[in-house]
Amino acid sequence: MLTLAFDTATSAATAALVRDGKVLGERVSRAVRVLEDADDLLRENGLERAELTRIVVGTGPGSFTGLRLGLATARGLALALELPVAGVSTLHALAAGAPGALPVVDGGRREVFTLVDGEPAVCAPDDVRAALCVGDGAVRYRSILEAHGAEVPPDDDERHLPRARFHAELGGEPGEVEPLYLRIPDAEQNA
Repeated sequence: MLTLAFDTATSAATAALVRDGKVLGERVSRAVRVLEDADDLLRENGLERAELTRIVVGTGPGSFTGLRLGLATARGLALALELPVAGVSTLHALAAGAPGALPVVDGGRREVFTLVDGEPAVCAPDDVRAALCVGDGAVRYRSILEAHGAEVPPDDDERHLPRARFHAELGGEPGEVEPLYLRIPDAEQNA
């Protein structure tokens, strides 16, 4: 099985090419580069798009625009290449990349997205209680989390990235992939 996986929900987008559990390559860039990253990964491994067997995409929560871009890209590729597409929560992928850590994604509006009893939730950084926190929200709210006793790895620690290799590993059942927003978009709230 040759899987193209990517996540565009956070400020750092990741893309990975995985064959039967073996990571052939991975990229960290911006959401707008996800198609270029995918093409580069295929080319570097001497593979063609027609050899892909599935796509796995991060479903968030995270940036509204980033999520829409990633899901539209996944749906478009799946349609064009006649491939199944599956979704994986960005929070669950972060957790898989940092066993024992609580994933914390910056939600804007002075809020974070995290897991509460294993389920995605939105809350204030002051409400997060964990021994170890990872993700861009953990970096942004480091001082608050550390004041509550959490450890936050250095900013450049790779555990802060929702690595696409873990999306491929977790890759759920193919089907209708929907974004996990957890709240209404800013535009609707301001209307």
